[in-house]
Amino acid sequence: MLGVAVVATVGVLAPTVASSAALADRRSDADPSVITKWNEIAERTIYAENQTPVPASTLYFGFVSIAMYDAVVAIEGRYEPYLDQRRAHRHASSEVAAATAAFMVLVRYFPNSADKLLADYLTTLDGARKGTGTEQGVRVGLRAAAALIAERQGDGIGATKTFTEQPAPGVWRPTLPGEAEFAVPWLGFVKPLTYGSPADFPLPGPPELTGAEYAQEFAEVRDYGEREGSSRTSEQTETALFFNSNIVSQFQAGLRDEVTRRGYDIVESARAFALMDTSMADTLIACWNAKYEYGFWRPITAIQLADTDGNPATNAEPNWIPLAPATPPYPDYLSGHACNVGAASNTLSYLFGAETLDLNLVGGAVTRHYDSAARLDEDTMNARIWLGLHFRSAMTDGNELGHRVSDWVIGNYFQPVD
Repeated sequence: MLGVAVVATVGVLAPTVASSAALADRRSDADPSVITKWNEIAERTIYAENQTPVPASTLYFGFVSIAMYDAVVAIEGRYEPYLDQRRAHRHASSEVAAATAAFMVLVRYFPNSADKLLADYLTTLDGARKGTGTEQGVRVGLRAAAALIAERQGDGIGATKTFTEQPAPGVWRPTLPGEAEFAVPWLGFVKPLTYGSPADFPLPGPPELTGAEYAQEFAEVRDYGEREGSSRTSEQTETALFFNSNIVSQFQAGLRDEVTRRGYDIVESARAFALMDTSMADTLIACWNAKYEYGFWRPITAIQLADTDGNPATNAEPNWIPLAPATPPYPDYLSGHACNVGAASNTLSYLFGAETLDLNLVGGAVTRHYDSAARLDEDTMNARIWLGLHFRSAMTDGNELGHRVSDWVIGNYFQPVD
């Protein structure tokens, strides 16, 4: 309760502030590490402290990144804000504004972490230059956070939604181990951040159960995704296991590392995270809508029950088990992993060049370096098949959806000021 009380107290620091004339474009001398630091704090808050399911986590990363971006560009200019707001006083601290915005958004969605977040926030303030710039930075950050929170009121987060389709050939059902129900089904019906409806991004759907394409995809995951006796090489197994990690967390850390090594300033860093996290969040909304609408069964179910699918080219293997220790509790089509990778790789290509990435991804004690978005897409799509988790179309269509949504975000949001 102490943290909540102090959060309320922060609000009295910032009633209003007069707007100033637009600043000329310039490279900011504000410390950009506040963006990566509060992204790291967000990651800790979302996962370690609140055990947020990975698919839903994309929303909260998006909210935090947008709020920091809006706070920074209100002071620094150079890019259009996500939400309309007046320009801030030119002496306001961009570092304090970004930290305040992130802090307030995180406390709003994760009140159980308020005390730890407050300690982080006070540490940021202690390191900032004291004076009117700090006070004005607080005001700007509060405004950015309040605008984002108001915009998201009634957006459908956590709404009751249950997958009700009954088990049948081709239809998803809970899988071993655990036989957990469909996780976060509400995600597919949340208000998107940048588009009107998932219907704006039509999908081909999974292949016909009785057709040759399905049989081909079935054989691929059966042969390469089995835990024991598969056709995988040792290198393919290593790639599969590497990408059995939390891909959202991998990309957050990868972007923190890349913007730091490239020397991005506070505006460039804030925009990079806003672009990537907004793209991932909006892709996952469309992705989860597809999972709910198509409800296609997972390979573990399809292979074990192949004698029910009506396809003469498939044969049941009741004891088939995937390489992955557990199959995530939601349908095959689309792959959430592929959706996230497509959104992130497309955004990173826009920021750094599709063939000039300098991306380090960490999985356990292993680090992989990618300079090519195409190779990143290929490795991740193959990996989830080699894990025995997805059919090929779930990967290719999911990855393509991520690219399409990212293109939409890049083309319509976070634009340079004319």
